[in-house]
Amino acid sequence: MTISRRTLLAAGMATPLATLPILGRPAFAQRASGILRYGLSAFPPNLQPWVSTGASAGTVKLLIHRSLVSYGPDGNLRGELAESWSLDGEGAWVFKLRQGCVFHNGDPVTADDVKWSIEQIAGEKSTAYMRAQFQEVARVEIVDPATVRLVTKTPQATLPSWFGNYNTFILSRKSTPTEFIGAGPFRLVGQERGSSLELAPFDKFYRPGIPKVKGIKFVVYADENLRNAALQSGDVDMIEYVPWQSMAAVEADPRLKLTTQEGPFMDVLFNGTKPPFNDARVRRAVAHAVKRDDIVKVAFFGRGKPLEGVPIVEGTPWWDKELAHGWNYDPARAKALLTEAGYGNGFQTTLLATAQFGMHKDTAEIVQQYLAAIGIQCELQLPDWSTRVARGSKGQYDIAIHGVSADNNDPDGLTVVLDTSLSPAHGRSYRVDAPRTIAALAKGRGEFDQAKRVEIYKEMQRAALEEVPLVGLAWRSQGYGMDKSVEGFVNLPGALSNSSGNMLEQTYFG
Repeated sequence: MTISRRTLLAAGMATPLATLPILGRPAFAQRASGILRYGLSAFPPNLQPWVSTGASAGTVKLLIHRSLVSYGPDGNLRGELAESWSLDGEGAWVFKLRQGCVFHNGDPVTADDVKWSIEQIAGEKSTAYMRAQFQEVARVEIVDPATVRLVTKTPQATLPSWFGNYNTFILSRKSTPTEFIGAGPFRLVGQERGSSLELAPFDKFYRPGIPKVKGIKFVVYADENLRNAALQSGDVDMIEYVPWQSMAAVEADPRLKLTTQEGPFMDVLFNGTKPPFNDARVRRAVAHAVKRDDIVKVAFFGRGKPLEGVPIVEGTPWWDKELAHGWNYDPARAKALLTEAGYGNGFQTTLLATAQFGMHKDTAEIVQQYLAAIGIQCELQLPDWSTRVARGSKGQYDIAIHGVSADNNDPDGLTVVLDTSLSPAHGRSYRVDAPRTIAALAKGRGEFDQAKRVEIYKEMQRAALEEVPLVGLAWRSQGYGMDKSVEGFVNLPGALSNSSGNMLEQTYFG
């Protein structure tokens, strides 16, 4: 099968130039003013603090809100609104709040705000991304104004990391459904719908000397080639999602620098509410049908590697060589599985992706071709990103291509993509039945012994290879490009790369 790069070369031509920001302003003028100009890949569908709408929205939210913890430059949890956390003798998690933290309205951050925020996330009518996890909290006890105690229904070894997710923030209890009062280092002070957002420093932020720039202007370049051109021309100081075909040019440019991490990945999601993808055998057929090397070569220009199993990072204690290739390319096996499931003659279906990101579109086209080879004829559907998010969350698709990363580098961070019992979200399969996978994730979450956790997560991988709550396709290198005068930014390791927007608080011009 021959895969073409033609779509990469023609990427983004559907974007009307009239909708793009005006280019050409001298780079030194903004730099002198201390404003960091950042090329954002998508305008956030919304900035609701607890709802997942993608990493670009997450980048902005990480700067205007704060949680109890976050991930530091080394990838480990660090205190934010909480200065410490620990288990007490009864197995409850106790968080001590940092003194001097205030919300953007000037009110101090208190245990009451923490309790209120958790209750909103876990509420019965909540659409929060982390709702299911926080429903495991039986009660929130206010020990004193600066101390909260979380009593869980079952032991939760990884609970502190829940607060590191960029969809979990502590807000003022005075917040409303239309006004979210956060405690981050920046305030949102302006936006032009679909085009740009402006952030200004919050002068009462609790970390001395943070933020280090006088403001951030996010300029949206939905077309990845224009986003990269804006960096190369000096119209912006920094961009996310450096196009893979442009990484070598950024590395070679003496005025620029590139930082990459391997941890985000591409996958196939399924609608499990109707035939044929409610049948695990059909999902396994998809898993064996695709030659991942072509995705790495075409969509990512070799900057990545095939992913033939559950997305466990190689080199970690949880990785197993045999399990890592459980969905190897085997078209004969794929056809046999279809025949076993009653679809030996193939079938017609739809494949949802987006044309807004070349990696999604190119991956979808390759998957389409390989599925056709085993008799699955896919009609490609390539709406804009906001529509892709909405349709994914509502289950308005048959199968879909997605790009995502785990919440963190612990296997529990995969819960958000593997636990299909959670509330619907655009980044995980829609109501696919995977009880053994889900049970193993819960078991690992409740185990504090490291050696036992290793075995539990290998059990989880074996279950997922059979139940197929998603199909891994390719690890991808994720790059941020920037002017060499930009200092202090860190591309967080592995799966945390999508949370690197948090590092913009410490970014400055050297």
